[in-house]
Amino acid sequence: MASINYFTPQRGNGFPDKSRLTNALPTYSSAVTEKMHRHSRSMSWTVPVSVPIPGVHSRRLRLFMPNPSRVRQIGISRFGRRRGPILLCVVLIASIITVCSFARRFGTEEKQWTTNFGESSTLVFGRDDLQRIWKWEIDSGHYPSNAKIPEQVGLSVPPLNPALPPRKVPTIPSRFRPPPGPVATTTRGDGPRRVYLDVQSMPPNLAYPPRPVPGSVADLDVIMDHCDFSQGKYVRDCLEVLRVGAGLDNGNRLRRGEMDEWKYIYMEQEKENFTDPFTDPIPIANPIAPPRPLVSGGETDPNAGLRKKVGVDWETQLPLRAPLQHTPYSSLPAPCNPENPRLFHMFWTGPFTDKPYLALLSFLFTQNVGLHLKDGDALNVCRPEFWMWINPGPAASVPNPSALSDMYEGLKTNPWAAPFLHHRFKDVIKFKLWNTTDQLDGIPELKDEWRELRETLFNSGGHIVSVPAEKSQSKSTEVLSTSTIEDSTNSTDADTSAKPLHTGDNKPDEDDMLNRTGSKSSSSYDRLSVILSDMARFVLCHRFGGIYLDADTIFLRDWEELWGWEGAFAYRWSRLEKYNTAVLRMNKNSALGSFLFRTALKNGLDFHPMTVSRYTKDAYLEGLLLRLPDALFDSAWLNTEYYQRERPPQPYFQEFSDFFDTPTQASAAPQALGFEGFFQGAFSYHFHNFWWKPFDASRNWPDLGPKFSAGERAARAAAEPDIDPEDATDRVADDKRDLDWATVLKRTFESYIRGERPNMYGEWLQW
Repeated sequence: MASINYFTPQRGNGFPDKSRLTNALPTYSSAVTEKMHRHSRSMSWTVPVSVPIPGVHSRRLRLFMPNPSRVRQIGISRFGRRRGPILLCVVLIASIITVCSFARRFGTEEKQWTTNFGESSTLVFGRDDLQRIWKWEIDSGHYPSNAKIPEQVGLSVPPLNPALPPRKVPTIPSRFRPPPGPVATTTRGDGPRRVYLDVQSMPPNLAYPPRPVPGSVADLDVIMDHCDFSQGKYVRDCLEVLRVGAGLDNGNRLRRGEMDEWKYIYMEQEKENFTDPFTDPIPIANPIAPPRPLVSGGETDPNAGLRKKVGVDWETQLPLRAPLQHTPYSSLPAPCNPENPRLFHMFWTGPFTDKPYLALLSFLFTQNVGLHLKDGDALNVCRPEFWMWINPGPAASVPNPSALSDMYEGLKTNPWAAPFLHHRFKDVIKFKLWNTTDQLDGIPELKDEWRELRETLFNSGGHIVSVPAEKSQSKSTEVLSTSTIEDSTNSTDADTSAKPLHTGDNKPDEDDMLNRTGSKSSSSYDRLSVILSDMARFVLCHRFGGIYLDADTIFLRDWEELWGWEGAFAYRWSRLEKYNTAVLRMNKNSALGSFLFRTALKNGLDFHPMTVSRYTKDAYLEGLLLRLPDALFDSAWLNTEYYQRERPPQPYFQEFSDFFDTPTQASAAPQALGFEGFFQGAFSYHFHNFWWKPFDASRNWPDLGPKFSAGERAARAAAEPDIDPEDATDRVADDKRDLDWATVLKRTFESYIRGERPNMYGEWLQW
């Protein structure tokens, strides 16, 4: 075979040019030369790639890229055709993770990548402020828990905790001292000792459970141990611990043996021979191990490891008042602590209906408000109050000067509301007028800046409802004195024929979302009022203190022990580790509240529960707003989402609508078990909206007896327009054969007001 000389002339771009014959095939001097040439190309770890240079047509940029063939060849030859590609994928993923780690370790704050894909950080406070918030809440007795403090907070010394009992002095002093760690994650108890109670009815008084001991406290750490869904705990088991520990199983206790692990209610007593053996705080070396030790200028970064909200500066130091003094109930000069007011708040928009009506009835039926005493008799306990906040018009409307008097006039003539204006309830149920402008101006953290966000005021989870300027602008108007009208309306029985409440002369289109006053059906949901209520609950708790409840909540037991726990809490969003603020407890003017409002202000005033969950998580403050299990307030939620259906609680709801329309196969339970068989042990029940569903379709009117007969006749006439109320007769044959749970609860509460039965604790209403 004739040989052909092989040469590699250079092209203009620097690449070797292959000599070709007229058939366009490369030429080689021999087969050996061709084989060696191809082998050398496949064995190279890189291959040259030529890319054009923009604007320069005569030259190209030569780059060397990894040779995929070489990598694949090595992988297959060493690990086989199956394992080789898999190993290459693992190496590629590890390389990407390594690059991300280095970028997070050494990158500037603005260039750091978010750890939660799809969610940016909401944090606007630095580590110093986060530490001050934790210390303020702990010093004020708002952290009666043994739960760990997040390491990212960076406390260098374990704080003294006046709400935790100290450790007992050892008989022989120990020389052992715990070695200093990187950060402090615990507190040192310095408060009253705890005596856990065995609460149960004693013979012969077994018919009803005992009232909680005044000043008793629920140990929510113990409750978390028995009820935390994240730890695989069942709602059924949680409710048993709750009712047995509180003595709600009066005369029906079936468990035998010691129940110390189920005792969750305690009393605080002064310290006796108790003290913390480590009297001197031990400073902890290197409290922060920052991922990025130095910043420009050679100074240590105090906020290392914190992810700040993009596009904003760190907030200036958060102004905080002096910490409160934690005082046990036994040492208070009066039953009520002014720094811990026992106020229940509820927000309502539109005409009063059977929903807030039942919430108020359940409050009177369960809470220790002293209605079993004659009017004027002293009640030696702290009596809770229920503040019903009425938004007189659409959420975006402007209140008129006579809004307060119009509100009370509407309440007087509304058969569902008028009974609660009776003078017997004037000390425990109070109606308040909601004014958005006044309320936001009453928050020091917001009053100077919230008006800049008027266009985005209705913000829910980042979804903003735009409101025209004429709807959102507030007028400076004088409103009548609340105290004057409250005194006059509670002095007599207000019960006349029902008529609708009008707050203005105009009659706008009620189907327009901006003009809705309440949800009349599933298709006409009042979204603006719901968004406003998301903000209102935080405003009310921060300004006045207390506990906020959604209007679709029913009380199921006395909340005395929850009032004793002075920390803030909400509850879990079903299976998700997020908040549901349908129940929200906060202390007035607290450091946590100040943090939430300033953070919300920098995040569009968004108070949706999911967004609030991000606020506390990004700032490592979740421990200060305890996320209680939903079994305490929303026992059916997990079952409705297909969880724990193999061991459900009693009753078993597969859907929230089962409360209003109990399935036929389970419809014997409501009448047979009654109120005592409805999630016994839970503090409340949340029926999740259904504003348009009546509790009692057969008797959709207030049935409270002769004292409120005028309102009953008006409501009955509206429910049965074809029947004259004077000629109406009640017949069992006209009633629904199987009563639903909603009906049973409504009729139970009403029979207490009529004087036909005592409340759940065996106390009779005294008029």
